[in-house]
Amino acid sequence: MSRPSTLPELQARYGERYRWLLLLSVMIGTMASIMSSTIVNVAIPGMSQHFTLGQERAQWVSSGFMVAMTVSMLTTPWLLARYGYRRTYAGCMLLLLAGGLVGGFANAFSLVLGARVAEGLAAGVVQPIPAIIIMRAFAPHEQGRASGLFGMGVVLAPAIGPSVGGILVDLFGWRSIFFMVVPLCLASLWMAFRYVPISAPGGLAANRAGAALDWRGLLLGTVGTLCLLNGMVELHSGSGGQAAGLLAVAALTLMVFVWWQRRLAASGGEPLMNLALFGYQPFAMGSIVAFIYGTALFGSTYLLPIYMQLGLKLSASHVGTILLPAGLVLALTIAVVGRLADKQPTWLLVSIGLALLSASFALMATVSLTSALWLLMAWAIVGRIGLGFILPSLNLGSLRPLHQDLLPAGASAINFVRMLGGAIGVSLCGIVLEWRLAAHGDSLANEASSPARLAAFNESFFMLAAFCALAVLAAWQLRQPAAAPVTHPKAD
Repeated sequence: MSRPSTLPELQARYGERYRWLLLLSVMIGTMASIMSSTIVNVAIPGMSQHFTLGQERAQWVSSGFMVAMTVSMLTTPWLLARYGYRRTYAGCMLLLLAGGLVGGFANAFSLVLGARVAEGLAAGVVQPIPAIIIMRAFAPHEQGRASGLFGMGVVLAPAIGPSVGGILVDLFGWRSIFFMVVPLCLASLWMAFRYVPISAPGGLAANRAGAALDWRGLLLGTVGTLCLLNGMVELHSGSGGQAAGLLAVAALTLMVFVWWQRRLAASGGEPLMNLALFGYQPFAMGSIVAFIYGTALFGSTYLLPIYMQLGLKLSASHVGTILLPAGLVLALTIAVVGRLADKQPTWLLVSIGLALLSASFALMATVSLTSALWLLMAWAIVGRIGLGFILPSLNLGSLRPLHQDLLPAGASAINFVRMLGGAIGVSLCGIVLEWRLAAHGDSLANEASSPARLAAFNESFFMLAAFCALAVLAAWQLRQPAAAPVTHPKAD
């Protein structure tokens, strides 16, 4: 008897539990992609020493991955429609696996960089897929629970990854970091060939003779993203003229990209980003929230460890001790809020989460050099509870109003916007921190900390708090009804 491969065959074989097995399959692969994005930072010092790299070249290990991941998210709808879920997903897992193996065995930095770009491409394509599956495979009253389960699993990767990675680097060196994704990739491949259907979104057969990929849009998106991220890095390093040039090219490329997407859609083609999505008010407002949320999340992920180690002069072990309980609370909150999202308005849950996240940043100002560690831990936990409210609810509130044919494009676009905000957030926090340090007459190069240094950090946190408070205004608009009714068939 042949192995079931189409959606009806898989549903008949596994029954009601099939949709959960499908979600688990893509969750493992997404965990691998997220772990590959966060854990490499632990290996950069050892890698820099091995290849005798300067800070600028070493930074490309992270930024190359980020650019590749951000842009490749836009190709997910086209890949799914042309090759179906199984081929697209399994192909990404094979590419991620190859990147891990090549990076781990590489004897030249160019190979390491190529491996990271390959991993970024795979991670970008994979990340919108779970949101599409949740919206298609689960009935509306189950989507929140599915989002909560998925979010709880995915959060464990960045929470546990750096700790395990630090131990591996100490024991086996920087190469071991690349091999960490291998077992997850192998497990996800095994599950993909058992539970992921060969069909395209909607349960249809993949259309290999479909529309061509919008290569011009992809090229414009890549150039624009690359110039934007490098412009922010140059701005951070103080090269004002070069930064202005790169940011101007990024803005120009963005305008050309929008013009090209509109022209392609008007001529009957399939643009890389369907701008009709932003005609749905909840999706447009959700995209604004996603951008600001990405800025605050990634910016704070960069800022918090520096604040604790260089501002409060805590050891690395203390930082881990403070952030670990917050990570566990985050996983628990996501599971609880996922169930709430099936019954409560998503705009309300997102607004509560943004308010808590904003409060946690503002409350950092109450911490001083003599404060007890529990105070810092408490504010970190408040922020993680806020994230737990946002994570399962934002995609549901943004994607539910869309027609089912727009779900792949919607999931791809909102992930792209969130990652773009995150990439900007890291550089923005660095720029604002250095500006405020200079205004207070301090520098991180000074050995001792001071109240002036803490004031500079506090002002950076206030900026993130203000962003989150601003996002609440957009989150309220998620409650507006969509222009067209939506059906949620039990499909793939």
